[in-house]
Amino acid sequence: MPVGERERFSPPAVGGGSLLVIFAVLCLTVFALLSLSTVQADGRLSDASTKAVTAYYAADCQAEDILARLRDGELPEGVTVSVSPEGDTYAYECPISDTQTLAVEVLLKDTTYTVLRWQAVSTADWEPDTGLELWDGDPVTDLGA
Repeated sequence: MPVGERERFSPPAVGGGSLLVIFAVLCLTVFALLSLSTVQADGRLSDASTKAVTAYYAADCQAEDILARLRDGELPEGVTVSVSPEGDTYAYECPISDTQTLAVEVLLKDTTYTVLRWQAVSTADWEPDTGLELWDGDPVTDLGA
């Protein structure tokens, strides 16, 4: 390089291609984070579903055990009997969770057992939401009053 000549420095050019690559990397990072949060939510849902199904089938096994004991002529604790002309009706419940039970009713007529009810029933307190004000169609009525 000859003496007296200055070095010319030119900064790297940030063109459209570089901006496009930066934008693509940012988009892929955001999509990766969204995918991660979706996987975590699906995992929690799967765990809750597994617990619910396991609890239901545990209650189902308990109900089947009580039914087998009834067929053997035994009256387990917690079973109520109603006598009617159609036959004896045995009713009992097996807890599934804090908010659900498995309600069972079995009819015994002669030597035949007929399941009348085998149903998961909610035991949680339910209160209707009566706070919604609806327009009754009268144009004079003011909903805000």
